[in-house]
Amino acid sequence: MRRERSLDPEHFETMYRDHPDPWGFESSAYEADKYADTLAALGDERARAALEVGCSIGVLTRKLASHCDALTATEVSPTALAQARRRCADLPHVTFRLARTTTDAIEGAFDLIVLSEVVYYWDDVDLAAVAAALDAHWAPGGRLLLVHWTGETDYPKSADEAVDGLARLLRAPLIMERQDRRPRYRLDLWRRGSDANP
Repeated sequence: MRRERSLDPEHFETMYRDHPDPWGFESSAYEADKYADTLAALGDERARAALEVGCSIGVLTRKLASHCDALTATEVSPTALAQARRRCADLPHVTFRLARTTTDAIEGAFDLIVLSEVVYYWDDVDLAAVAAALDAHWAPGGRLLLVHWTGETDYPKSADEAVDGLARLLRAPLIMERQDRRPRYRLDLWRRGSDANP
């Protein structure tokens, strides 16, 4: 049965209080393969300012850090965020922000935004709010990388509904650079085109 509303921060906070790594980010072979594919998709292009939305306990955050000059990672669970901070304590160019709502920690201009396993948690209202925030903070020429599990869930959206819905909501000109389907997840890499002159 699909949830009608976005998963709220307390849902995730309870999960992380009950288990420090509820999805096995540190130990799962699936996660390790997915992270390798995620980083390979980024290639050698270095980001000046990157944003990771929903950093969880910071496993991917630490890997992304080597691809950018500055990385901002957001998370709705204080317990998970504390783990991420400890994991990346030796990386001074990584900063963390607690997100109390879907968009309140998205500030600045980013030439790389990573949405890994988060977009399908949002209902239509929150997805539209995220699209508006991305339009405002995603730099022209920058990249947006999405990676999402394609199996059955009880989330408000499937991976396909979430990613395709976000593409429709964005007002920014999109260049679809890559779309890969693996047995259990999809990976999409978009680049923001130049905004039309008024």
